[in-house]
Amino acid sequence: MRGNAKGQRNKTITTVISKISDRPASRASALVVIYGHDLGRKFDLAKSSTVIGRSGKADILVDQDSVSRNHAKLLLDGNTVRLKDLGSTNGSYVNDEPIEGDITLRNGDLIKIGRTIFKFIAGGNIEAAYHDEVYRLTTVDGLTQAFNRRYFEDALEREISRCHRYARSLALLLIDLDRFKAINDNFGHLAGDHVLKCVASTIRGRTRREDILARYGGEEFCILLPEVDLKGAAALAEKTRRFVEKEKFEFDGHEIPVTVSIGVAALTDKLREGKDLIKAADERLFAAKKGGRNRVES
Repeated sequence: MRGNAKGQRNKTITTVISKISDRPASRASALVVIYGHDLGRKFDLAKSSTVIGRSGKADILVDQDSVSRNHAKLLLDGNTVRLKDLGSTNGSYVNDEPIEGDITLRNGDLIKIGRTIFKFIAGGNIEAAYHDEVYRLTTVDGLTQAFNRRYFEDALEREISRCHRYARSLALLLIDLDRFKAINDNFGHLAGDHVLKCVASTIRGRTRREDILARYGGEEFCILLPEVDLKGAAALAEKTRRFVEKEKFEFDGHEIPVTVSIGVAALTDKLREGKDLIKAADERLFAAKKGGRNRVES
């Protein structure tokens, strides 16, 4: 997984979210925050010029050290909206690519300013599109595109009820990135975001369609495995650990070594409730950490 920089700019991390349509923008367009502070907030683009930056005078304030005072500008030009970088230190990105000069935005484009990700929604039935996007934000983590903790907890209760009803297996993996704070400290938070996104992608590529991958905490993921017993879950956990260990994670020209520790648990006569399953997996994750990290405990 690579995160190449352009010049002195930091490579940014964006997510891929389904486009609302491919129609050109209109004056009724808006930006929606899908990652960062003010999650879900909508900014209507009603003015001919809208400045994004760290300055208190900016039209859209993004108060982060990695954001310049006047970072970028949105320009309405007839039926289109263009994004122009204002010579910012870390650059402005659209769909994970740094922009040169200005760029005409399309519906669904993702704009990265510092660590904040905006989704561009063009005119038309903008309220319906906005509410659809807000609904997605209640179930999906904007950075990694894994499900969020709220969705996982609802799914866990549903799956446990189904397993009790039909006497089926259910297993859980709790996955924690080893020494993640050191990654942020040594390479920066943008690199940490990149690693989280790439780890999620690596794990997702090794799961079944019916498995539920979620971001459980800051650097912690979980996988709910319907109709899988403890032995099968432990085998998948070990494969996942090896895949992450062997994967190359690069950001801004630096290779970042990444490993994970995994705790595994499955429903039994003694572990019948969701909270019990999570507790057992968490205890085994702690044992994997205590045992030296980059391990699986089941």
